[in-house]
This record gives sequence, structure tokens and C-alpha cells, in this order.
Amino acid sequence: MGEQTTLKVFDIQGYSVHDGPGIRQTIFLLGCPLKCLWCHSPESQAFDTKIIWLSAKCTGCQKCVGACASGARTAILPKTEEERVRIVCDWDKCTNCGACERACPTGALYYCGTERTIDELMRRIERETPYYGKSGGGVTVSGGECLCQADGVAELLRRCKELDIGTAVDTCGFVPYSSIEKVLPYADLFLYDIKHMDSDKHKWGTGVPNELILENAKKIAAAGGKFHIRFPVMPNYNSDKENLTATRDFLLEIKDAVELIQVLPYHAFGNAKYDRLSIDPPEFDTHVPTEEEIAEIVKFFEEAGFKAIIH
Repeated sequence: MGEQTTLKVFDIQGYSVHDGPGIRQTIFLLGCPLKCLWCHSPESQAFDTKIIWLSAKCTGCQKCVGACASGARTAILPKTEEERVRIVCDWDKCTNCGACERACPTGALYYCGTERTIDELMRRIERETPYYGKSGGGVTVSGGECLCQADGVAELLRRCKELDIGTAVDTCGFVPYSSIEKVLPYADLFLYDIKHMDSDKHKWGTGVPNELILENAKKIAAAGGKFHIRFPVMPNYNSDKENLTATRDFLLEIKDAVELIQVLPYHAFGNAKYDRLSIDPPEFDTHVPTEEEIAEIVKFFEEAGFKAIIH
């Protein structure tokens, strides 16, 4: 037998109801070309596996520090009774040898990202098959940016379609169109972010410009693809009238392909995850939008003829 195709997975969520219609299984792949200031899964950004620290499981025994031959793992001792020991990593010194992970008795250190074969993933997907059909759900491949592993994603989705399982691809769109073409025949739906219409501001907030993203959206629409557009709302960044109007006007160009606009209020839940990576969260001047602000944005898109919901 030849070598099996694998995907680098950092999480799998069963009974998911937020990543497409119905009840779904969402497979999150490692690696993303964007570095969004508001990212809620910063552990997914790196393309290589990393050993990260989960404070809730840590007893402060520091066995991992003693096991690290390169001196990458160190402990920051508490200054008050309320604080706990923090285990941090100097990534410039880390060789990813795994000694710290093996030495940890509680599982507080763990690899983020594991290679899974398509066969492995299909076995897990098939276990939840009864839920998909009854709810109109299926399988969503997300990330990170899943289309950075387009060959494996295409194979996984093809096998899902052979079993009549619904499929969705959650993508930022910042990939070569050739990667999108590989999954187009097997993707029922694209969950597609539109973060900012001004390319310079998009680059400031995400690390990349937006021309490729917008161009790919047009190409997907022209090829018959369908969208659930995701519009994350960050006050002081993209919720002003000028950007909302530009976003609406762009979406009107591909309106026949847009089944739904999901308005996503900003939250700061991802900030706590930076501690696991031994890095500080990026500075970002925004706040959680009010219910009134979100309702106005939903109304704005509805008045343009779109179906819009708060997600």
C-alpha cells in the first residue's frame, strides 16, 4: 500500500452547531497565513506543532523545567498567594524534542497539532452520520486556514460526498485559487470571512492585504459556490459606516452566491490562550459591541436584501 494522505489537525469538535447548518463535526487544521489581532485560536496559527501549556492542569511541580536540556522551559514563580506558577517557553531555544511533555505528570503540556490520516478522520466522521442527515448538517473543515492543506481537504470532502454527507469549508480566502479549485467540486458551502474592505487596514489587522481574498470570493461565486459570509464586528476597526457600505456593495456583486451573512460580535476569549504560548496578546483598541450596535448592522445588511443573523 502507498503512503496515506494525512492532515495536521489541532482540534475536532463533534456536535458542532456554529460552523454551518445543522449538527456538524468540525475538523480544525493547523496553520494560518493570517495573524489577526483578534484571533480566538492563536495556537492554530503556527504551521508546525508546538508543545503548549495549560495552566488549569499544572501543579507547579516543574518537572518539565528539569527535563528540558535546551533551557527553553522555565518557571515564573508566583508573587502573591493568588497567583500560580507559570511555565513559559523560549521558542528560540526550543528544539521541540518533547522531553517536557513526557515529563509532565498531569498533561498540562501537550502537543498542539497531530497528523491524522484520512482513514482515521473518516472513521470518526462516520460515527456521527445519524446526526448529519436528520439535522441537515455534515462536516466542516476549518482552521487555522484549512486550504493550506488543500490536497488532503479535497480527499476528505470527496469521501464525505461519496457517503452523502454535507460538506463545508471555513476559509479566510488568502490562498491560491488553485487550492480552492481542488475543493470546489466537493464543498457544498464556503464559510468566508470579510474582515475589512480597505486593503491597508486589512493588512494592519491581519498581517495580509485583502485583494486576493476578494478576488477569490468573486471566482468562487462565478464557479457556482455558495457562501455564508462571516463579518466579525470590531468597534474602532471595521464597524464604521464607510466600511459597512463598502462591504455591502462588494457583497451585492456576488449576491446570488450569498445565502447568509453571519454578524459576529467581537470577544476577547482568545487573549487567555496567549499565556499557553508564552507570548503576550497583541494590542488592539476595540471592545465588545453593544446589542444595539449589532442589531443595527444586521438591519443594515437585511435592508440590502440579504438574510443576516447574529452568530
